[in-house]
Amino acid sequence: MAYEIVRFPHDGTIDADGHVLEPATLWEEYLEPRYRERALRICVDGDGLEYLEIDGRPSERTNRGTLGLMGAMGDLAARPSPDRRYADSMPFGAGDAGERVELLARENLEKSVLYPTIGILWECELEDPELSLAYVRAYNRWIADFCRGSGGRLVPIAHLTLLDPEGSAVELERAVADGCKGGFVAPFTHTRKAHGHPDHDALFARAEALGVPIAIHPTHEPFWAAPVRFKRIGRAREFFYNVMLRQGVQQALLSFIALGTLDRFPGLRIGVLESGSGWIGSFLDRADAVAETGQGLAVGMKRRPSEAFRQQCFISGDPDETAAAHIVDHVGAECFMWATDYPHPDHPGSWAAALERLVAPLSAETRAKLLGRNVARIYQLD
Repeated sequence: MAYEIVRFPHDGTIDADGHVLEPATLWEEYLEPRYRERALRICVDGDGLEYLEIDGRPSERTNRGTLGLMGAMGDLAARPSPDRRYADSMPFGAGDAGERVELLARENLEKSVLYPTIGILWECELEDPELSLAYVRAYNRWIADFCRGSGGRLVPIAHLTLLDPEGSAVELERAVADGCKGGFVAPFTHTRKAHGHPDHDALFARAEALGVPIAIHPTHEPFWAAPVRFKRIGRAREFFYNVMLRQGVQQALLSFIALGTLDRFPGLRIGVLESGSGWIGSFLDRADAVAETGQGLAVGMKRRPSEAFRQQCFISGDPDETAAAHIVDHVGAECFMWATDYPHPDHPGSWAAALERLVAPLSAETRAKLLGRNVARIYQLD
């Protein structure tokens, strides 16, 4: 079914992870002139199907018309086709800031924290630190402009790259001064150094100094990082990858605990997004249990992982989860958020009924935290 606009009955509700569909010309317009010949572009192949061009090369991952499906939330009939073009398939509010504010008003959402679409597709195929940083700078300037006239209802988040932690630290400071309320990184690193590795400390030190959070958001990942150990999955491949994508954010999150990053930067806030939240209870139980063995003592942990998570981390889950409500207070109600993922295709045509079911078992205080109070506090939203 197509996306259904439903008014949510609770005031003060904030979407912690919505998406925009960027204009196809963004990188040609916002890149510094010396990089514009190498801009991200949407091109058309010999069969009339769109593909993404990255640094002058056709993408191996974003091709054969899949760009036209990026705004297909709830449209089960959507298929790649020469007739389904990215720019012509944007649902209401996906690529227009005025429409997005109107959509929030119709759904009774106070604000939406925004992440990219094309911006989460290219990074897996580009290992050039300089161009990667130029791409994220261009996006960050654009998203700040996109959100600027919304009266604070659209919240821009800066894209950052761990290929150049020092450069990303500089870019984070610039982007925050321009209105961004935090940053995000992919769940993989081309260097294969874990996120919490000290070589990345320059970025996390700057985030701590600025008082803004860093989130780990799922993206397309390099083929070597794909979360599967099987071959010949056939038509189930995309379904299988989508269900298992949380493995990337789980490993990135654990590295901040295991490698002592949270201890080195006690004011740093780290979030995990778009990967569900019900798993975090058993995940931290296992981490606590291992931490109490010789393996935990060997890495010099100063706190139990569950304590570190409760004090410095947050997680955003999907409205349609059925187990998450039963672990929110156990883990720490101050750590949880929810998100629409609008308008991406791997979510149903409306979130409102599922979110009502999710929060129904919660106390009024916990419900208010999950629905909006936590994201407003962590991102320092007015």
